Amino acid sequence: MVMQSLYIKSVTWEAPHILSYELRPLESVELPPFTAGAHIDLVLPNGLTRSYSLVNSQNERHRYVVSVQKDRASRGGSQWIHENLRSGDVVTVDGPRNHFALDETAEKTIFIAAGIGITPIMSMIDRMKVLKRDWELIYCARTREGAAFRESLEKEPRARFNFDGEPGGRLIDIAALVRDAPSNAHLYCCGPTPVLAAFQEATEGLPQERVHLEYFAAQEPPATEGGFTVMLAKSGRKLTVLPGKTILETLRESGFDVPYSCGQGVCGTCDTTVLEGVPDHRDLILTTKERASNNRMMICCSGSKTDSLVLDL
Repeated sequence: MVMQSLYIKSVTWEAPHILSYELRPLESVELPPFTAGAHIDLVLPNGLTRSYSLVNSQNERHRYVVSVQKDRASRGGSQWIHENLRSGDVVTVDGPRNHFALDETAEKTIFIAAGIGITPIMSMIDRMKVLKRDWELIYCARTREGAAFRESLEKEPRARFNFDGEPGGRLIDIAALVRDAPSNAHLYCCGPTPVLAAFQEATEGLPQERVHLEYFAAQEPPATEGGFTVMLAKSGRKLTVLPGKTILETLRESGFDVPYSCGQGVCGTCDTTVLEGVPDHRDLILTTKERASNNRMMICCSGSKTDSLVLDL
């Protein structure tokens, strides 16, 4: 990945507790390309690294735009960004990466976005329009005032809204949406965990290649049972992962500067090649097939089902 310093050209209010940050290079150079659905990591001065989806067009090489929702349960990332980052500030950016890629060959694409889950969908919609492909959006939010990008999306005839917190509103029936979708449609969903859980349940019987989703938070706690060893193939070091520790914590406490961001297995920053052993996968990045191959793991949250693992580190 490419680590670089970008300056904040502007900060835009999108909705209550949601701000967009336009990032540009310090010199007149093109930024690394990205594809719709990608994210970047903001490496913050307070020592935290946080991942945010790129909302602008993938055709733009002069800027990155991310939207950040101030989380009520913030662990210091979104709250720090909202309270400290201003126009003119310089931030360190890692990426971009894409674990929520758009299948541009689909005959029909249906996007289901809930709350801040609209962010990766914005770049996907732009791409669909460029390619002149068939798409539709169902955007769910508590209220219309709380829906980021609502004004621009209201101009899209293929977008419809569901505000369940308003008088007469009710929760979207995801099962019905999936059931009524054409058999050739690819389905994308991003939003809070309950929405994604309902989407997963509704799409359980569909071909895996037609189902796409992205989590913002973990579904289960990281593996901290410990009691196994990790052999680092490149350095020759052998480390013991003690109970109460993750592999990532063990590596960092032993002096290894390995990249990480979310700490929950949802961003893919710590994706590591496994040479030997069977991981205890706890991430939300790898597909069922990728997990079964056991040649990759997210070391921030996943553990080991075998007495030892050999990692390509």
